[in-house]
Amino acid sequence: MASSATLKRWLRPEVYPLFASVGVAVGICGMQLFRNISTNPEVRVTKENRAAGVLDNFAEGEKYAEHALRKFVRNKSPEIMPSINSFFTDPKY
Repeated sequence: MASSATLKRWLRPEVYPLFASVGVAVGICGMQLFRNISTNPEVRVTKENRAAGVLDNFAEGEKYAEHALRKFVRNKSPEIMPSINSFFTDPKY
């Protein structure tokens, strides 16, 4: 088990945001790894699928590339806070 000095050094309230940000980053990396292994048409885990060679399966590749998040943000404005941006840029206010 960890010594008392190590716990006293690293488990302080000032370090909690660091743990949270590293945890979120590891979670995002794990999610992307799982997504690539499970749904990417170019990744073949089993030996039978690897022996198949190059497949011309364009429908599966299109399904992978056009995922739900991309469909959701496709018609959105590329602004973080559109109301504040329009307030400062629109002359009618």
